[in-house]
Amino acid sequence: MAFLNLGVVAHVDAGKTSLTERLLFEAGVLTEPGSVDAGTTRTDAMELERRRGITIRAAVTSFAIGDLTVNLLDTPGHPDFIAEVERSLAVLDSAVLVVSGVEGVQPQTVVIWRALRRIGVPTVLFVNKVDRAGADVARVVAQARHRLTQNLVLLTAVRDAGQRHAGVDAVALDAEPVVEAVAEVDDRILEAWLAGEPPRRAAVRKAIRKGVRRGALTPVVHGSALTGAGVPQLRRALAGLLPRAREWDGPPAGSVFAVGRDENGRRAWVRLWSGEIRVRDRVAFAGRRPERITQVAVSRHGGVEVDRAAGAGQIAVLRGTSARIGETLGAPPERRAHRFPPATLQALVEPVDPAQRTALFAGLAELADEDPLIGLRLDERAGEAVVSLHGEVQREVIGALLADRYGVKARFGDITVACIERVTGTGTAADRVQENGNPYLAGIGLRIEAAPVGHGIEFAAGIEPGRLPPAFVAATEEGVRAALRQGRSGWPVTDCVVTMTSSQYYPRQSRPHQKFDKSVSSVAADFRNLAPVVVAAALRRAGTQVCQPVNRFELDLPRPAHGPVAAVLGRLGALILDTGLLGPPVRDTGLSGAPVPDTGTAAGYVRLTGHLPSAQIPRLAAALPDLTTGEGILVTRFDHYAPVLGRPEPTQRRRGPDPADRESWFRAVPR
Repeated sequence: MAFLNLGVVAHVDAGKTSLTERLLFEAGVLTEPGSVDAGTTRTDAMELERRRGITIRAAVTSFAIGDLTVNLLDTPGHPDFIAEVERSLAVLDSAVLVVSGVEGVQPQTVVIWRALRRIGVPTVLFVNKVDRAGADVARVVAQARHRLTQNLVLLTAVRDAGQRHAGVDAVALDAEPVVEAVAEVDDRILEAWLAGEPPRRAAVRKAIRKGVRRGALTPVVHGSALTGAGVPQLRRALAGLLPRAREWDGPPAGSVFAVGRDENGRRAWVRLWSGEIRVRDRVAFAGRRPERITQVAVSRHGGVEVDRAAGAGQIAVLRGTSARIGETLGAPPERRAHRFPPATLQALVEPVDPAQRTALFAGLAELADEDPLIGLRLDERAGEAVVSLHGEVQREVIGALLADRYGVKARFGDITVACIERVTGTGTAADRVQENGNPYLAGIGLRIEAAPVGHGIEFAAGIEPGRLPPAFVAATEEGVRAALRQGRSGWPVTDCVVTMTSSQYYPRQSRPHQKFDKSVSSVAADFRNLAPVVVAAALRRAGTQVCQPVNRFELDLPRPAHGPVAAVLGRLGALILDTGLLGPPVRDTGLSGAPVPDTGTAAGYVRLTGHLPSAQIPRLAAALPDLTTGEGILVTRFDHYAPVLGRPEPTQRRRGPDPADRESWFRAVPR
């Protein structure tokens, strides 16, 4: 049996979920398409998704086109959930990128397109909503050429665009506009065309398949998910032009792309690349200990069905494994790694009812397990939780999930930009047993020194192995890492090497005729609790610098807007790295894809590339529509952290006792 693991991706409100419903309806899976507005869609299974009318978590469903089984992933469209989209892209064979025929190519469309190209996913472009008032097919195709790729091949033409009765006709593969577009990337078709020998349709089809597979061609199909216009042509493109799942021989190999929970507990969604997984098999993900699979389900026509086994090319749902998103089984095929940028925002979360604090922590821990990018930090001693965020909508979603799934009403603090601290020099400190108020039966010496950017935190036991029991070394490291979660200004400290330089401990002892006596023997907690005090003293001597997140931006705008936008960028503290002229915009002739200059707007576009502090991105995005008359396209992505210059360093309120204040720490954390 042939499989195609297909993703449907788009900017929010482009009609992605509606297209999924239409495809299921056309395949006979649904008796009628669901409605996003009415909350009746099949793939938006969460109550929150139905209520808000947006896709939050990637969902899988299946349908058939002849002998081809299509496993379809419906992914989120809102920018706050771009990580959910990217981790789904890595397990796809192909994708459909949906663009609204009214709104056109949006910033999120560009972000998703670049992710598709980076990971190497063959793609079909579906121009949706051709039946809506204001639909302008030629303008949208011209935007796609300008902002996505020049190598488009239009396989359909639209009649009466912008009308409810708009129709879509297939363009013959041997039509000159199609041949011309294919000849741009295929030498054989080009030679035949130049020689005046019209290529046969079979040869053109083969060339398109080859071009799509290597990312050199992008087919374009127009249509309406609401009326079904153009969907039959899209189905033919899916079955005839897109590469299918390869059946690889060998041991089991798979990639985890989603984790969720239902009434029966935790389950992991896995794309299987090769081999087979059966119930009761023992499998090991990402170096974990082997775990016994207690249930296997596969995505089939209309839903997920429990089965005895899942094989290569299928989407499997496994129970009995603690595998997390991004982990792999065996040796999946090499694909360009998709690096998820860290969230640059954060917010404090508290329960409205203090009695629900434990339930809040448990709920947040489960949500962080399902989505590691939430970046949860729990401080049980202070009774506080901080979550990392990608935007306002994600905060609302987390709050709604806590209320719906766990019955906990949560209150969020203001969203703030999440900074870090980097060590600037070298500092040493030491504490000895029963000196300077040290109540612990432990002595520790530490040296902290700066490390290269991106190094992270490295702990070295120094000369202590053999002199100090391993459990005490491990406890010291645990205390060091806990202390570095809040530096001198309250931000996490990174990019440093911490080395033990000395230690003291009391061996395990007991009083006469008694068992082990903790009062005269060192325990791991002594080292775990003393380490933050020594770290704080060493950091004070080494010094730290607060660094703020900085995004890399690409901004396309009409040339007349260049001056005003550059002025705004200057006020916001942007560093412009490059300015390029993109030439005049193009308009499409409506059928071929043969672009011609748009003489009505011959001013053309300018592309600005540079760096801008993440905190200023919302201000720039809010100013663009007025400055560019709605023509500006802003694409941003976290790039690096940079020192905060020209103003006081931002601080974050410390949570819990401060180890820099020895007396208060020893009172708050007694032996």
